[in-house]
Amino acid sequence: MFKAKFIFVFLFISILSCGTDDDGDFVPALDRGEEAVTAQAEIEEFLSTHFYNYEEFQNPPAGFDFKVKIDSIAGDNSDKLPLLGQVSSKMVKDREDEDVTYKLYYLIAKQGLGDSPDFPDIAILKYEGLDFDLETFDASVQPVPFDLTAVVNGFQDVMTEFNSAGSFVSNPDGTTSFEDFGSGAMFLPSGLAYFNSPPSSSDLALYEQLIFTFELLETVQGDQDGDGVPSIYEDLDGNGQEENDDTDEDFIANYNDADDDNDGVPTSEEILDADGNTITDPALYPDVDNDGIPDYLDADS
Repeated sequence: MFKAKFIFVFLFISILSCGTDDDGDFVPALDRGEEAVTAQAEIEEFLSTHFYNYEEFQNPPAGFDFKVKIDSIAGDNSDKLPLLGQVSSKMVKDREDEDVTYKLYYLIAKQGLGDSPDFPDIAILKYEGLDFDLETFDASVQPVPFDLTAVVNGFQDVMTEFNSAGSFVSNPDGTTSFEDFGSGAMFLPSGLAYFNSPPSSSDLALYEQLIFTFELLETVQGDQDGDGVPSIYEDLDGNGQEENDDTDEDFIANYNDADDDNDGVPTSEEILDADGNTITDPALYPDVDNDGIPDYLDADS
């Protein structure tokens, strides 16, 4: 099995507030609300004029890899069913401007029978990133681990809707074969992707809507700061966002902070039982002064 100790592959770390044009000049960012309207129109137009290989998923041929493939509805494919009638969607708020909400479309070609990742977990998958001309800008045919706290927001929001493989087999050559894994695609508006800061290593333009197809193989619980508290429990306000929980207000979010209350005692030492073992049930974390705040979040405990 793949472990979280692997070097994580990051799609994107942070979204910047400005971009540059082809001459390297400063370009102020577009209004996120206006861009969201444009993005939805472009995505829905794409979904109306393209299809995926649903017939292969319905009747898998021998050796089928359960990879989503997308093409235009035209010519020999003029009778295919458009994606717009086959996708699911969810409403997602913009992390930069909570007044902006996106309708995030995604395709569940195969749900998967294993665990579903929580939003701060590690997802191990194969993937391909495409622009709306169906040109590939990033891909991996080998399984790679993605820290879902470090990818673009739309990617994180979609992965929680899928399940990983139901079983796997370790092969004699050292590889792993996965069965009954999740397979799908996501159609990201620019505001949930790279917006005006595409990776410099790509040929992507500012404000591009993007597609990711993927096969979700395995899920590993995230503990990004290695403090013994799974990151899912560091979302103290329960809003499904790890970035805005900062108990000690040191500008380091709890999921990435090895001393959450900044009392000089590492969190990992404040969640031990009497025998020195890490407590795995957050309801049992020590609270020596019985004030209802566990010691690792209580600077005066």
